[in-house]
Amino acid sequence: MITAGKIISYLEVCQEESVNLQRGMNFHLGSGYSVILMSLRRGAPYADRTEENGQILIYEGHDIPRTDTSQNPKAVDQPMTNPSGSLTQNGLFYQAASKYKETRDKPELIRVYEKIHAGIWVYNGLFKLTDAWQELSKSRKIFKFKLEILDDTTRVNNELREKSPENNRIIPSSVKLEVWKRGKGRCVICGSKDNLHYDHIIPFSKGGSSLVAENIQLLCVRHNLAKRDKIE
Repeated sequence: MITAGKIISYLEVCQEESVNLQRGMNFHLGSGYSVILMSLRRGAPYADRTEENGQILIYEGHDIPRTDTSQNPKAVDQPMTNPSGSLTQNGLFYQAASKYKETRDKPELIRVYEKIHAGIWVYNGLFKLTDAWQELSKSRKIFKFKLEILDDTTRVNNELREKSPENNRIIPSSVKLEVWKRGKGRCVICGSKDNLHYDHIIPFSKGGSSLVAENIQLLCVRHNLAKRDKIE
């Protein structure tokens, strides 16, 4: 199973999820979780952000589709429903967050993929959807969704177990890109370009930071698994 910090292409993202992902928000794909695509890069179309040292992701909802006859998507409210009355992706995620807030039972689980550069994506891990709201932004209503990263191996309904002890905080996009350029897209040990992961030199569990490039390196899956939480 894919682990947090793995670097992949967009094609590999689609292969991992067994679907051609045509939008950034993908509610309940049928595998017991949802999928979102995000970007923290300058010029990204939506204002996603992280909080609390990467434990929290605040994800912006999406605009109406752009067509030749539609209004400027950035000039109108982000929609809750489609013209037919069915819920948009915004509405589906909002409904799931509202249900969790009311019951505190079985939050929606979300896999998060982040675009860090053209053709370069990273799997940020598994999150739970805990809140959603609407707010004003430049005289229009937009959606905001609060996602909290799952740190342990316990999963809702005991499904999709995942262990990622060294990647339980989001590494900032600027750090990921700096490390990628510094390492020239290769494992620092063997030079492999395949199955790369972002690795904490000093593990997070031993006080290592996710926020500085000096503590992050590229490792292939073989050397990443061999290292685990050892300090070299």
